[in-house]
Amino acid sequence: MKKLSLIALLLSAVLLLQNCKKDTISATATSSATMFAVINDTTWNAQTINTTITYNAATKSKVINCTAAANNKELSMLITQANASNSAGFPLNTYNANASGTIAFSYLTKQNNAYVPLGTVAAGSGTFVITAIDSVKKQMTGTFSFTALKNNYDNSGNIVSVTISEVADGAFNNMPYTFTSN
Repeated sequence: MKKLSLIALLLSAVLLLQNCKKDTISATATSSATMFAVINDTTWNAQTINTTITYNAATKSKVINCTAAANNKELSMLITQANASNSAGFPLNTYNANASGTIAFSYLTKQNNAYVPLGTVAAGSGTFVITAIDSVKKQMTGTFSFTALKNNYDNSGNIVSVTISEVADGAFNNMPYTFTSN
């Protein structure tokens, strides 16, 4: 009888533990903003955006220059295409930060009424992806992310710490741009 009671007790315990599962919560960030990102774990929505594509006939290159600002923070992205044609479009592609500066990213904060860079983005530490572009409506869609590092120095010039600023999960949706040909 004891064995039967023990088996019943163990079976009840197993069934009870089987029904006690940890709740899982998942979330997806969405935004109706034209451009948004997560900066250091805080959602940021751009309030002003200025994006241009400029064709330079002398160098046969095209440059996307995108600057977006809100809440005393500014993001700047520069993407250069060599051997480009004189058109309002830009290739759908993934562009990675490089050492030559033809693909560059900046994260700035407003200090004393001026935007100041909060570190530098090293080669390979930033990505700008164009997933759609409409050269008639002059709108582009895509994603971006990058990491900026700033060395902090003591009075003797020694590095005492490094500030890391993470711009993650960035997106731009039907972001308008202007096209200029020089």
